[in-house]
Amino acid sequence: MNYSDIQKLKQKLFFSINDLCELFNIKNASARVLCSRYVKKNIFIRLKKNFYVLEQNWEYIPRKDFFRISNFLQVPSYISLMTALSYYEVTTQVQQKFFENVSLKRSKQIEIKGVEFHFYKLKKQYYFDFIKQDNMFIASREKALMDAIYLYSFGKYKMDFSSIDFDKFDAIKIKNISKIYPPKTRKIVNRLCRT
Repeated sequence: MNYSDIQKLKQKLFFSINDLCELFNIKNASARVLCSRYVKKNIFIRLKKNFYVLEQNWEYIPRKDFFRISNFLQVPSYISLMTALSYYEVTTQVQQKFFENVSLKRSKQIEIKGVEFHFYKLKKQYYFDFIKQDNMFIASREKALMDAIYLYSFGKYKMDFSSIDFDKFDAIKIKNISKIYPPKTRKIVNRLCRT
């Protein structure tokens, strides 16, 4: 693979072994060897099995594309919690190189080249009120807050509520969403979101 070949990959946020096979007309086994070699040479960064990103692109990836990578690292998942609240500009806290998601599968943390991706597992009944926007899945601002309050109420998430501008939320929507949550979660909602 030469410089012009790598420039073809530069257009993609991330790519698979199959993409390499098609792009360079090579067999799957050759593409796997190439990926392994290029990860060791710091030309490719491995995101997860069979998926990679160009090292030279990594530090220039915009925040929204990191949201897309987050969604991809654990499927299904959506951007939520302080990451979404920061995106909606309803908090004074701004996260750098730190992306929070909720997921149906499991809670876990993934660190890739100085960027952290955190996944918090929610029960299926609480996995709703997110949208697909710009090829990423993200909670509504009210649901992002609700996810944070729910996890906080069970000691699974740290939250600085003084950093949140509650006037930027639909308090009625939050109260309606909160009806399906446990009493200890609703108690915090009632304290924070007065209508």
